[in-house]
Amino acid sequence: MVEGFIEYLRVQKRYSPRTLTLYEGYIKEFFAFVSGNPDEQSTGVLLPNLIRGFVASGLESGISSRTMNLKLSALSSFSDYLVRSGEIETNPVKRIHRPKQSKKLPQFYTERAVDNYFSREVDDDFGSLRDRTIVATLYNTGMRRAELAALKISDWDKGRGLFRVTGKGDKQREIPVTDSLRGELESYLTTYSGLFPTTPASPLFVTNSGKPLYLSFVNNTVKRELSGVEGFSGKRSPHLLRHSIATHLLNNGADLNSIKEVLGHSSLAATQVYTHNSFEQLKKVYLTAHPRAKKGG
Repeated sequence: MVEGFIEYLRVQKRYSPRTLTLYEGYIKEFFAFVSGNPDEQSTGVLLPNLIRGFVASGLESGISSRTMNLKLSALSSFSDYLVRSGEIETNPVKRIHRPKQSKKLPQFYTERAVDNYFSREVDDDFGSLRDRTIVATLYNTGMRRAELAALKISDWDKGRGLFRVTGKGDKQREIPVTDSLRGELESYLTTYSGLFPTTPASPLFVTNSGKPLYLSFVNNTVKRELSGVEGFSGKRSPHLLRHSIATHLLNNGADLNSIKEVLGHSSLAATQVYTHNSFEQLKKVYLTAHPRAKKGG
Protein backbone atom coordinates (compact mmCIF):
# COMPACT_ATOMS: atom_id res chain seq x y z
CA MET A 1 0.00 0.00 0.00
CA VAL A 2 2.61 2.52 1.06
CA GLU A 3 4.81 1.72 -1.91
CA GLY A 4 1.91 2.32 -4.30
CA PHE A 5 1.13 5.62 -2.60
CA ILE A 6 4.74 6.81 -2.82
CA GLU A 7 4.86 5.86 -6.50
CA TYR A 8 1.66 7.83 -7.04
CA LEU A 9 3.22 10.90 -5.39
CA ARG A 10 6.37 10.51 -7.46
CA VAL A 11 4.71 10.04 -10.85
CA GLN A 12 1.42 11.92 -10.56
CA LYS A 13 2.21 14.63 -8.03
CA ARG A 14 5.90 15.08 -8.87
CA TYR A 15 6.90 15.34 -5.22
CA SER A 16 10.58 15.89 -4.47
CA PRO A 17 12.73 12.88 -3.47
CA ARG A 18 13.14 14.36 0.02
CA THR A 19 9.38 14.69 0.53
CA LEU A 20 8.83 11.13 -0.72
CA THR A 21 11.39 9.81 1.75
CA LEU A 22 9.81 11.75 4.63
CA TYR A 23 6.25 10.67 3.79
CA GLU A 24 7.20 7.02 3.47
CA GLY A 25 9.08 7.13 6.78
CA TYR A 26 6.24 8.86 8.63
CA ILE A 27 3.59 6.44 7.41
CA LYS A 28 5.67 3.38 8.23
CA GLU A 29 6.38 4.91 11.64
CA PHE A 30 2.63 4.99 12.29
CA PHE A 31 2.21 1.33 11.31
CA ALA A 32 5.16 0.41 13.54
CA PHE A 33 3.55 2.31 16.43
CA VAL A 34 0.30 0.37 16.02
CA SER A 35 1.63 -3.11 15.27
CA GLY A 36 5.32 -3.00 16.11
CA ASN A 37 6.14 -3.78 12.48
CA PRO A 38 6.41 -1.03 9.82
CA ASP A 39 5.85 -3.60 7.06
CA GLU A 40 2.59 -4.84 8.59
CA GLN A 41 0.20 -2.52 6.79
CA SER A 42 -3.54 -2.79 7.36
CA THR A 43 -6.13 -0.13 6.55
CA GLY A 44 -8.02 -1.37 9.60
CA VAL A 45 -5.64 0.46 11.94
CA LEU A 46 -6.37 3.86 10.38
CA LEU A 47 -8.69 4.77 13.22
CA PRO A 48 -9.01 8.19 14.90
CA ASN A 49 -8.21 6.83 18.39
CA LEU A 50 -5.05 5.10 17.20
CA ILE A 51 -3.95 8.21 15.32
CA ARG A 52 -4.57 10.31 18.46
CA GLY A 53 -2.41 7.86 20.40
CA PHE A 54 0.32 8.21 17.78
CA VAL A 55 0.19 12.00 18.16
CA ALA A 56 0.19 11.88 21.96
CA SER A 57 3.10 9.44 22.06
CA GLY A 58 5.13 11.59 19.70
CA LEU A 59 4.53 14.81 21.61
CA GLU A 60 5.34 13.12 24.93
CA SER A 61 8.64 11.91 23.50
CA GLY A 62 9.65 15.49 22.71
CA ILE A 63 8.74 15.72 19.01
CA SER A 64 7.83 19.29 18.07
CA SER A 65 4.30 20.25 17.09
CA ARG A 66 5.59 21.20 13.65
CA THR A 67 7.09 17.76 13.03
CA MET A 68 3.98 16.02 14.32
CA ASN A 69 1.82 18.09 11.97
CA LEU A 70 4.05 17.03 9.09
CA LYS A 71 3.48 13.41 10.07
CA LEU A 72 -0.28 14.00 10.18
CA SER A 73 -0.11 15.61 6.74
CA ALA A 74 1.60 12.49 5.40
CA LEU A 75 -1.05 10.26 6.99
CA SER A 76 -3.84 12.47 5.68
CA SER A 77 -2.47 12.42 2.14
CA PHE A 78 -2.12 8.62 2.38
CA SER A 79 -5.70 8.33 3.65
CA ASP A 80 -7.01 10.48 0.78
CA TYR A 81 -5.21 8.12 -1.59
CA LEU A 82 -6.89 5.12 0.05
CA VAL A 83 -10.32 6.81 -0.18
CA ARG A 84 -9.84 7.37 -3.91
CA SER A 85 -8.72 3.74 -4.26
CA GLY A 86 -11.82 2.50 -2.46
CA GLU A 87 -9.82 0.98 0.41
CA ILE A 88 -11.47 3.12 3.10
CA GLU A 89 -14.59 5.27 3.14
CA THR A 90 -13.41 8.47 4.82
CA ASN A 91 -10.18 10.17 5.84
CA PRO A 92 -9.79 9.60 9.63
CA VAL A 93 -7.08 12.26 9.97
CA LYS A 94 -9.66 14.98 9.30
CA ARG A 95 -11.17 14.14 12.69
CA ILE A 96 -7.89 14.72 14.52
CA HIS A 97 -7.20 17.98 16.34
CA ARG A 98 -3.77 19.09 15.18
CA PRO A 99 -1.21 20.28 17.74
CA LYS A 100 -0.90 24.04 17.88
CA GLN A 101 2.51 25.21 16.82
CA SER A 102 4.11 28.55 17.47
CA LYS A 103 4.82 30.54 14.37
CA LYS A 104 8.52 30.79 13.75
CA LEU A 105 9.36 34.03 12.02
CA PRO A 106 11.77 33.62 9.10
CA GLN A 107 15.32 34.83 9.56
CA PHE A 108 16.91 37.01 6.91
CA TYR A 109 20.10 38.88 6.08
CA THR A 110 20.16 42.67 6.03
CA GLU A 111 20.57 44.58 2.79
CA ARG A 112 23.86 45.90 4.13
CA ALA A 113 25.17 42.37 4.65
CA VAL A 114 24.21 41.44 1.08
CA ASP A 115 25.92 44.60 -0.22
CA ASN A 116 29.04 43.62 1.72
CA TYR A 117 29.14 40.30 -0.10
CA PHE A 118 28.59 41.66 -3.60
CA SER A 119 31.11 44.48 -3.11
CA ARG A 120 33.92 41.94 -2.83
CA GLU A 121 36.18 41.27 -5.78
CA VAL A 122 35.85 37.84 -7.38
CA ASP A 123 38.59 35.82 -9.10
CA ASP A 124 38.12 34.97 -12.78
CA ASP A 125 38.61 31.20 -12.46
CA PHE A 126 35.70 28.86 -13.13
CA GLY A 127 35.02 27.81 -9.53
CA SER A 128 35.04 31.37 -8.18
CA LEU A 129 32.77 32.69 -10.93
CA ARG A 130 30.37 29.77 -10.55
CA ASP A 131 30.12 30.08 -6.76
CA ARG A 132 29.55 33.83 -6.96
CA THR A 133 26.89 33.36 -9.65
CA ILE A 134 25.12 30.68 -7.60
CA VAL A 135 24.77 33.10 -4.68
CA ALA A 136 23.76 35.94 -7.02
CA THR A 137 21.10 33.77 -8.67
CA LEU A 138 19.67 32.53 -5.37
CA TYR A 139 19.45 36.03 -3.93
CA ASN A 140 18.30 37.91 -7.02
CA THR A 141 15.58 35.42 -7.96
CA GLY A 142 14.56 33.92 -4.61
CA MET A 143 14.47 30.45 -6.16
CA ARG A 144 14.86 27.30 -4.10
CA ARG A 145 18.14 25.36 -4.14
CA ALA A 146 16.52 22.41 -5.95
CA GLU A 147 15.15 24.78 -8.58
CA LEU A 148 18.61 26.27 -9.10
CA ALA A 149 20.27 22.84 -9.35
CA ALA A 150 17.72 21.80 -12.01
CA LEU A 151 18.24 24.84 -14.27
CA LYS A 152 19.30 24.27 -17.87
CA ILE A 153 21.17 26.85 -19.93
CA SER A 154 18.04 27.29 -22.05
CA ASP A 155 16.03 28.22 -18.94
CA TRP A 156 17.69 31.63 -19.07
CA ASP A 157 15.79 33.55 -21.74
CA LYS A 158 18.21 36.37 -22.56
CA GLY A 159 15.87 38.03 -25.02
CA ARG A 160 13.06 38.42 -22.50
CA GLY A 161 15.39 38.83 -19.53
CA LEU A 162 14.01 36.06 -17.34
CA PHE A 163 14.43 32.56 -15.95
CA ARG A 164 11.88 29.83 -16.60
CA VAL A 165 11.78 27.84 -13.36
CA THR A 166 10.11 24.52 -12.60
CA GLY A 167 9.06 24.48 -8.95
CA LYS A 168 7.15 22.25 -6.56
CA GLY A 169 4.45 20.10 -8.14
CA ASP A 170 6.09 20.64 -11.54
CA LYS A 171 4.63 24.17 -11.64
CA GLN A 172 6.44 26.58 -13.93
CA ARG A 173 6.95 30.28 -13.37
CA GLU A 174 9.03 33.11 -14.81
CA ILE A 175 11.40 35.25 -12.73
CA PRO A 176 12.95 38.50 -14.03
CA VAL A 177 16.74 38.65 -14.31
CA THR A 178 18.27 41.88 -13.04
CA ASP A 179 21.02 43.65 -14.99
CA SER A 180 23.57 42.84 -12.28
CA LEU A 181 22.68 39.15 -12.38
CA ARG A 182 22.85 39.17 -16.17
CA GLY A 183 26.44 40.38 -15.96
CA GLU A 184 27.34 37.64 -13.46
CA LEU A 185 25.75 34.97 -15.66
CA GLU A 186 27.48 36.13 -18.84
CA SER A 187 30.94 36.12 -17.19
CA TYR A 188 30.35 32.69 -15.71
CA LEU A 189 28.98 31.14 -18.92
CA THR A 190 31.89 32.46 -20.98
CA THR A 191 34.31 30.58 -18.73
CA TYR A 192 32.01 27.54 -18.46
CA SER A 193 31.70 27.09 -22.24
CA GLY A 194 35.46 27.36 -22.61
CA LEU A 195 35.98 24.37 -20.31
CA PHE A 196 33.08 22.02 -21.07
CA PRO A 197 30.98 21.26 -24.17
CA THR A 198 27.61 22.92 -23.73
CA THR A 199 24.21 22.83 -25.42
CA PRO A 200 20.96 24.59 -24.49
CA ALA A 201 19.99 21.41 -22.62
CA SER A 202 23.18 21.40 -20.51
CA PRO A 203 22.90 22.16 -16.77
CA LEU A 204 23.37 25.85 -16.09
CA PHE A 205 25.55 25.11 -13.06
CA VAL A 206 28.00 22.22 -12.83
CA THR A 207 30.69 20.92 -10.49
CA ASN A 208 34.41 21.31 -11.14
CA SER A 209 34.27 18.09 -13.17
CA GLY A 210 31.33 19.26 -15.28
CA LYS A 211 28.68 17.15 -13.51
CA PRO A 212 25.21 18.48 -12.55
CA LEU A 213 24.96 20.02 -9.10
CA TYR A 214 23.62 18.08 -6.12
CA LEU A 215 21.76 19.82 -3.28
CA SER A 216 24.50 19.57 -0.65
CA PHE A 217 26.88 21.20 -3.16
CA VAL A 218 24.60 24.24 -3.26
CA ASN A 219 24.43 24.32 0.55
CA ASN A 220 28.19 24.09 0.93
CA THR A 221 28.79 26.74 -1.72
CA VAL A 222 26.54 29.28 0.01
CA LYS A 223 28.03 28.53 3.42
CA ARG A 224 31.57 28.92 2.08
CA GLU A 225 30.84 32.07 0.07
CA LEU A 226 29.18 33.93 2.94
CA SER A 227 31.73 32.91 5.56
CA GLY A 228 33.83 35.77 6.82
CA VAL A 229 31.61 38.45 5.29
CA GLU A 230 30.36 41.08 7.73
CA GLY A 231 26.68 40.55 8.51
CA PHE A 232 26.66 36.76 7.98
CA SER A 233 27.67 35.58 11.44
CA GLY A 234 24.66 33.26 11.92
CA LYS A 235 23.30 30.47 9.75
CA ARG A 236 24.30 30.67 6.10
CA SER A 237 21.99 28.80 3.72
CA PRO A 238 20.22 29.06 0.35
CA HIS A 239 16.85 29.28 2.08
CA LEU A 240 17.93 32.31 4.09
CA LEU A 241 18.86 34.04 0.83
CA ARG A 242 15.30 33.30 -0.33
CA HIS A 243 13.88 34.76 2.89
CA SER A 244 16.13 37.78 2.49
CA ILE A 245 15.10 38.81 -1.02
CA ALA A 246 11.43 38.37 -0.08
CA THR A 247 11.91 40.69 2.89
CA HIS A 248 13.95 43.22 0.92
CA LEU A 249 11.38 43.32 -1.88
CA LEU A 250 8.63 43.95 0.65
CA ASN A 251 10.62 46.64 2.45
CA ASN A 252 11.22 48.40 -0.86
CA GLY A 253 7.57 48.58 -1.84
CA ALA A 254 6.82 45.35 -3.73
CA ASP A 255 3.29 44.03 -3.23
CA LEU A 256 2.63 40.62 -1.71
CA ASN A 257 1.07 39.16 -4.86
CA SER A 258 4.16 39.97 -6.91
CA ILE A 259 6.44 38.41 -4.28
CA LYS A 260 4.16 35.35 -4.17
CA GLU A 261 4.56 34.85 -7.93
CA VAL A 262 8.34 35.25 -7.81
CA LEU A 263 8.75 32.79 -4.94
CA GLY A 264 6.32 30.28 -6.42
CA HIS A 265 4.08 30.06 -3.37
CA SER A 266 0.79 28.26 -3.92
CA SER A 267 -1.11 30.62 -1.63
CA LEU A 268 -0.77 34.17 -0.39
CA ALA A 269 -0.77 32.92 3.21
CA ALA A 270 2.70 31.47 2.71
CA THR A 271 3.99 34.86 1.57
CA GLN A 272 2.35 36.87 4.33
CA VAL A 273 4.84 35.53 6.88
CA TYR A 274 7.31 38.08 5.48
CA THR A 275 5.17 41.07 6.41
CA HIS A 276 6.63 41.15 9.93
CA ASN A 277 10.05 41.78 8.47
CA SER A 278 9.01 45.12 7.02
CA PHE A 279 9.15 46.65 10.51
CA GLU A 280 11.99 48.98 9.63
CA GLN A 281 9.94 50.42 6.79
CA LEU A 282 6.93 50.72 9.10
CA LYS A 283 9.08 52.42 11.72
CA LYS A 284 10.35 54.93 9.16
CA VAL A 285 6.83 55.82 8.00
CA TYR A 286 5.54 55.92 11.57
CA LEU A 287 8.22 58.29 12.84
CA THR A 288 7.81 60.50 9.77
CA ALA A 289 4.04 60.73 10.08
CA HIS A 290 3.46 60.68 13.86
CA PRO A 291 2.66 64.21 15.08
CA ARG A 292 4.51 63.75 18.36
CA ALA A 293 7.54 62.30 16.62
CA LYS A 294 7.66 65.24 14.19
CA LYS A 295 7.50 67.72 17.08
CA GLY A 296 10.20 65.89 19.00
CA GLY A 297 7.71 65.03 21.74
